[in-house]
Amino acid sequence: MIAGLMQTTPLMISGILTYAAQAHGTREIVSKLIDEPLWRYDYAGLGHRSAQLAHALQRLGVKAGDRVTSLAWNTHRQLELFYAVPGLGAVLHTANPRLFDEQIVYTINHAESGVLFYERGFAALVERMAPQLTTVKTFVMLSDPERTIPGEVGATSYETLIAGEAEAFSWPVFDENAGAFLCYTSGTTGDPKGVLYSHRAVVLHAMAGGLNSAFGFTAFDVVMPCSSLYHATAWGLPFSAPICGAKLVLPGDKMDGASLHALIQGEGVTFTGGVPTIWTMYLDWLEKTGQRPDSLKRVVIGGSAVPRAMAEAFKRLYGVQTLQIWGMTETCPIGVVSTPTPALAALGEDAMDEAIWTRQGRLQFGIELRVELDDGTEAPHDGETSGALLVRGPWVVRRYFRKDEDAARADGWFDTGDIATLDAHGFMRITDRQKDVIKSGGEWISSIDLENVAVGCPGVKIAAVVGVPHPKWEERPLLVIEAHEGSAIGKVDVLDYLAPRIVKWWTPDDVVFAVVPLTATGKIDKKVLREAWKGHLTT
Repeated sequence: MIAGLMQTTPLMISGILTYAAQAHGTREIVSKLIDEPLWRYDYAGLGHRSAQLAHALQRLGVKAGDRVTSLAWNTHRQLELFYAVPGLGAVLHTANPRLFDEQIVYTINHAESGVLFYERGFAALVERMAPQLTTVKTFVMLSDPERTIPGEVGATSYETLIAGEAEAFSWPVFDENAGAFLCYTSGTTGDPKGVLYSHRAVVLHAMAGGLNSAFGFTAFDVVMPCSSLYHATAWGLPFSAPICGAKLVLPGDKMDGASLHALIQGEGVTFTGGVPTIWTMYLDWLEKTGQRPDSLKRVVIGGSAVPRAMAEAFKRLYGVQTLQIWGMTETCPIGVVSTPTPALAALGEDAMDEAIWTRQGRLQFGIELRVELDDGTEAPHDGETSGALLVRGPWVVRRYFRKDEDAARADGWFDTGDIATLDAHGFMRITDRQKDVIKSGGEWISSIDLENVAVGCPGVKIAAVVGVPHPKWEERPLLVIEAHEGSAIGKVDVLDYLAPRIVKWWTPDDVVFAVVPLTATGKIDKKVLREAWKGHLTT
């Protein structure tokens, strides 16, 4: 082998910031805050304030490799932490405020963070947790001096912290494989697990995310991440958007229909993304008010399977293209995106839509997918044969933080816990989670496929399917429906809707109406549902 003679400049997150400030310095950033006026600046301003924050962090004693925790919403201050902390060589742990107190405490202590930045609205939460936080020495409230509540933790105002610091910083250059972000899984089975993203992984992921095969950004786009910045860095949008020079709109903590629509219309948002529950509420709000999202062109939906009825409603009623994304905290998180190809387009619009909306998406550059059968062989790419879904690539986890054993196999493949198929076009379809698939009389029933059909029934807001014990068939599907407010839908209506759309033996043994519990990341919490309804078909 002969070595190449090109430069080996490390891939740095600070490089994204430096580039955006130079190439797109006047492109606007708009941030909604909890109890402060709307914030406006640009990429040059982001560079200046991130530099000020970096100086302040150094003054607090933060060094390379140290962990800093944020407990924050989608705001410009959280964005500044995204660049300043890893820019120093430290690691930003983005804590999930929707976890239980003990889980948040666990993640902060496990990360061994010395500084905690938090929103004013989390003051009571932080006061409760503070006696249990074994390593946090400094508390900073993400607010201006007038609204800062020092409390018993003696919190400093963020704006006071960075005031007077220099607006330029000489960002250090170091190994691109150094840790940058520490993101924890939602802890639905056991303690949350830490995934430590490297600078290299984040930058490569951001570059891939902006490609036409993924989100397809240009400098004319206005991007509003409704996926939480604390969850897998909001699908990399805070990095892909600056690389492409897109305007960035940060919605804070308000994800209701009226708040989102005000930003979409007021700021000319062309691209947004979030979990299905957000868009269920938004579409419901649009229908009730008669409003239209005039500027919106594309919505990317992830976190759980996208109901086809939702995608069709966006397209038919408002001319908005819906993209489905699959990924996980362990994949930084993009794995596949449901963008079309010429080969599919040649089949005709109906056939293309059928292919796209019955699958999570197609293979993206940088990610390898493998569907493995029980005997360890690879499943054929026929779109029918299912098996364990494995992934590998430069932004896939190798080992969980502070664990001795690798999470991935020696050959690099990581088992996602999903059951899936792959077809000849490179499209992947999740048929179920390994723990959620329903085994009935020796045959498998996909809870995801059943949910996707059921949610299309008029009046259904959320549909969840779980397998519950059955005296004869081992397990049978139970359909739990959360109806739209004011809907008069009943069990017979749902079963009549399902009948012509599913095979008969998939028909749920019962349909019940209840509030569907969601996890901290907005997914249906099937663990809670299985426990709540485990005796329903045996009594």
